[in-house]
Amino acid sequence: MLVLGLETSCDETGVALYDSERGLLADALFSQIDLHRVYGGVVPELASRDHAKRMLPLIRQVLGDAGRVAGDIDAVAYTAGPGLVGALLVGACCAQALAFAWGIPALGVHHMEGHLLAPMLEAQPPRFPFVALLVSGGHTQLVRVDGIGQYQLLGESLDDAAGEAFDKTAKLMGLPYPGGPEIAHLAEQGEAGRFVFPRPMTDRPGLDFSFSGLKTFTLNTWQACQAAGDNGEQTRCDIALAFQQAVVDTLAIKCRRALKQTGLKHLVIAGGVSANQALRTALEGVTAALEGSVFYARPRFCTDNGAMIAYAGCQRLMAGQREGLGIHVQARWPMEQLPPV
Repeated sequence: MLVLGLETSCDETGVALYDSERGLLADALFSQIDLHRVYGGVVPELASRDHAKRMLPLIRQVLGDAGRVAGDIDAVAYTAGPGLVGALLVGACCAQALAFAWGIPALGVHHMEGHLLAPMLEAQPPRFPFVALLVSGGHTQLVRVDGIGQYQLLGESLDDAAGEAFDKTAKLMGLPYPGGPEIAHLAEQGEAGRFVFPRPMTDRPGLDFSFSGLKTFTLNTWQACQAAGDNGEQTRCDIALAFQQAVVDTLAIKCRRALKQTGLKHLVIAGGVSANQALRTALEGVTAALEGSVFYARPRFCTDNGAMIAYAGCQRLMAGQREGLGIHVQARWPMEQLPPV
């Protein structure tokens, strides 16, 4: 089955062609970072308009790169949620219009399921069951995964997601959008131990997260340094390192708990923050100590992309899932509501 995947949940337009027998044939991505940077964050209306502008040219590009034509496509998969409603509607309308014109089925895909399954695109994919850490700008969740659509939520952030905390912390320190990569870059030059930040909710049982207090702690530290006239580049680097270490340690502690609680040995990390090298290194240490393994997608498939949507949609389409011609998107959509495959 050849599936066209469309991703428009936020500020990146992703298109991909996935073949159930040959794997990923081609993919393309247009990022709106430059468009939104001047505003310090994503402007939903601008995101929607840019998706509408980019979608068809990207589809033509992917078809050309794969050496395929519209008549070769068996189905269209698109992101139906969660995400920005206007952005989701662009992808949904385009997918349904193409499916109607080409006489093929369309299927809405859960954005976070796409992220969760992105490591399946790699040469050595994980095997079920495993624990998944979904960590992005909008989500921080620990999930037990027994199969596609077989998800048990173990814990989640009670306030800011980890990626959101990275971006907000960067903004309050005067760093450009998106903040996560900026913090990670500065942390590479940071002096370990100069600042020590708390590891939120690690001193109590459970697998939930909280990052809003850590963001406030960072703000107070930065303001105190500024008041003392110590606001140079090295101080920024040292604070960035302390913040990143606190987030990474918190995630690692909770992942270790989740693995021990479930008795599973394998961990999948997915979502934009899974590209963070410090996090990958820490979780490799966690799983090695438990005689297990950690799996993640290559960096370009950690952030939003069409390949993960094409893959996830293909698995459900091959299992017989279909939907009508209606346009249905969901800004909020618990992953546990998905039917098993």
